[in-house]
Amino acid sequence: MTNKKIAFVTDSTAYLTDELRNHPDVYVVPIVVISENKEYEDGVDLSSEQLYDIIRNNKEVPKTSQPSVGKFEDLYQQLKKNYDHAIAIHVSNKLSGTIASSSAGKDHVDFDVEVIDSYSISYGMSELIYKGLSLVEQDVDVKEIANQIRERVTKSRNLILLGSLDQLYKGGRMSGAQFLVGNVLQIKPILVLNSEGELGVLERIRSEKKATNKVVKLFKQSCDEKSVKKVGIMHGNVLEKAMELKQRIEKEIPDIDIVVGEISSSIAVHAGEGTVALFWNESD
Repeated sequence: MTNKKIAFVTDSTAYLTDELRNHPDVYVVPIVVISENKEYEDGVDLSSEQLYDIIRNNKEVPKTSQPSVGKFEDLYQQLKKNYDHAIAIHVSNKLSGTIASSSAGKDHVDFDVEVIDSYSISYGMSELIYKGLSLVEQDVDVKEIANQIRERVTKSRNLILLGSLDQLYKGGRMSGAQFLVGNVLQIKPILVLNSEGELGVLERIRSEKKATNKVVKLFKQSCDEKSVKKVGIMHGNVLEKAMELKQRIEKEIPDIDIVVGEISSSIAVHAGEGTVALFWNESD
């Protein structure tokens, strides 16, 4: 195509491969991480390593905040100069108000933006961006691209093996009694983002080994029932654990394409270190 016509906008909860990070038509608005009254922009002036250091050493638990409406408004004003349309793919609205800020920013600018709720996080969002970019190369109309991405959202699947209960407890998402019992019994919860983007507990399993075995079993079941060609393994500062899981999956499903990456700081605030998650699409 001779002119840039469609821009893709996302937020920093998405996993950005080098290809996406350097793509001229992909734009990222950072989530804000707040620690001890200081604000950081995820991926801009706060790396995941710095975030984990804050979690370990600061008494106050970091918090996250959606990007402001003004951030999106400014971006859409700039994109309007070079693009005819934009497609914005964001973190689940049940986890963040980012999509509301993006929509409001769009409404303040006379620019055509298709705002899409991924009902997901991390690699679940990245995969949708890749789908959109591939359709642009096929010269598909922007409305049809948005429709196909929304359809693909319904086929997105995930399994999240929480590394530790500490961050949920510190963040006030579980009681002291639940935290104590969970730690004593070595409970490893397997979480899932459902079809509406809500995060819930799929199973509570004793020991990490059994929980990992269950994750592999559930993923293989999905692959056996559907045509799955690619999976993203995202981790919270535990590359070795992610690579071990990669080897397990390769042994069970030899032909699958596996992407290994790290969750962003804005996700790590809530998930903590040690978390490993699988993201895949059943329509591949």
